[in-house]
Amino acid sequence: MRPYEEIVDFIASLSPREVVGFKSSEVARQKVWELIERQKSAPLPADEKAELDHYLEVEHLMRLAKARARQLLAHE
Repeated sequence: MRPYEEIVDFIASLSPREVVGFKSSEVARQKVWELIERQKSAPLPADEKAELDHYLEVEHLMRLAKARARQLLAHE
């Protein structure tokens, strides 16, 4: 098991239905979209690049947690 999979399993097991239904707020999605769009035309300042990278890492973990939560729900 990869170390991050423990975190994914933990998140997914808390409340599988809530994990599957989780969506970032509109404000958060808009901020990320803005950073992605700005990055296409010019390099982002270091703090904004770090913010975007961090969000993308967390987004990846949430996608994995949602997939695991769907598996848990399928076995109920």
